[in-house]
Amino acid sequence: MNVSDSERIASVLEKNGLKEALNISEANLVVFNTCGVRQMAEDRVCGQIHNLKKNNKKVKIILTGCLANRKDVQRRLEKKVDLFTEIKDFSVSIKCLFDKDDTSQYQRDYLKIIPKHKNAFQAYIPIMTGCNNFCSYCVVPYARGREVSRPAEEIIKEVKSLIKKGYKEIILLGQNVNSYKNGRINFSQLLKKINALPGHFWISFISNHPKDVTEEMIEIVTKLPKVCECFHLPIQAGNNEIIRKMNRKYTAGQYLNLIKKIKSAYKKFKLQKLFSITSDIIVGFPGETKKQFLDSAEVMKKVKYDMVYFGQYSPRPGTAAWKLKDDVSKKEKVRREKYLNEILKKAAFENNKKYVGKNFEVLVEEQKNPRAKLSDSESLALGEIIYFGKTRTMKNVKFSASKKNLVGKFVKVKITKANIWNLEGILI
Repeated sequence: MNVSDSERIASVLEKNGLKEALNISEANLVVFNTCGVRQMAEDRVCGQIHNLKKNNKKVKIILTGCLANRKDVQRRLEKKVDLFTEIKDFSVSIKCLFDKDDTSQYQRDYLKIIPKHKNAFQAYIPIMTGCNNFCSYCVVPYARGREVSRPAEEIIKEVKSLIKKGYKEIILLGQNVNSYKNGRINFSQLLKKINALPGHFWISFISNHPKDVTEEMIEIVTKLPKVCECFHLPIQAGNNEIIRKMNRKYTAGQYLNLIKKIKSAYKKFKLQKLFSITSDIIVGFPGETKKQFLDSAEVMKKVKYDMVYFGQYSPRPGTAAWKLKDDVSKKEKVRREKYLNEILKKAAFENNKKYVGKNFEVLVEEQKNPRAKLSDSESLALGEIIYFGKTRTMKNVKFSASKKNLVGKFVKVKITKANIWNLEGILI
C-alpha cells in the first residue's frame, strides 16, 4: 500500500511542476511516506530527516503516511519537517507549497488520483483503505482510519485502462483486502468482474484477514483462471492465548481448517497446477512464553508455507499492546525468528523441488549485467542476458537468454533447478 501511495504522491508533485531529483541530496523537496509498523522504520526516517536538514537547511520536508499524525513524532521532528499530513489529505495539504488560495485543482479523494506507476507492466490498485479490526499491536486503524471501499465501477474503469495500456499484472490492495464491500459487491464478486475483462493478465491481491475468508471467497479465488495461485493468509501467532491477546478473532484450529479448505479447493479447481501459501508471523509478543512460541513452529510444520514474513514485536504508541510489558528480550526475538526461518527454509525448498522439470509462465521483471553468472557452476554464453521474473505462484525465477527486451513480457520457462528462495530455468 505504501508503494501505491507513493505512486500517487509522485503524480501529484509532477502535476504541480516538480521533477524527480537524481539524488536525494540534490532535492529541494523531500517527501517521506512512512510506515509505523516497526520502531526500526521509524528510527530510520528520523535519522534520514536529521541528516538531510544538517546538510541542507533550506530543503523542505513533508512527512506523510502512518507516522504523520503521531504527536510524539511531530514533537520529535517539529523543527525539521515543514508539513505533516495524512496520505488521504496529501493533495490538498500541499497547496501551501504551490497555491495558498485556490484548492479547486486539488483532488480531495486521493484514491482517485491517477498514479505514476513505477513500471509499465505491473500496477497496484487500492480497492479499500483503513481497518476496523484493531489488532492490539497494529497502528493502521489509528493512522488510516476505518475501512472505506472504493466504488466497484471506479476500480473496473482503472483496470480496463491499465489492460488497454498492456499491463500484465493487476495487484489489488487493502489493509484488509478481503473485507471489501461496495453496495452488494463484495471482494469475491469484484474478482469475478475483473476476471471477466478481456485480455491476458494476472490478478493478485494482498493482504487478507482470516476472519473474513469465506467459503465463497475460497471457491472464487481458486476457480478463476486469471487469479494467481498464491494465497497470503497471515496467522501472526500459533498459540490461542497469544492470538486472543492480539485481538485476531480466530483460533489456531480455525486457521488451520481454513488452510485445509484452501488447499482442497486449489486441488479441485486447478488440477495439476501448483499453488503457494504464504503468511506473516510476529515473534516475541508481550508475554509470549517459549512454549507458546513453539505453537507457531507447529503451525508452520503443518502448513508447510512457501514463504513467511517474520516480524519481531515492536511496541507501537497508541495501540492496546503498548500498555503491555515488552518482556521478550531482543536476543530472544532474534533467536525465535531464526528458529522459524529454519523451518521455513526446509518447507520452501521441498515445495520448490516440485517445480523442477516443469514449464511455467513467467512475468519478466528485471534484467541484470550479462557478464554476471547464472549460478556458481554456470557461466553465460556470449551475448546472453540474465533475467529475473516470477511465476503465478509468486516464485522468483532466474534464467538466461540471448533475446533482448523481455522485461515486462510473459515467457515460458522450464525449471531446471530449485533453490530455497528461488528457481532457475531455461527459456523455451
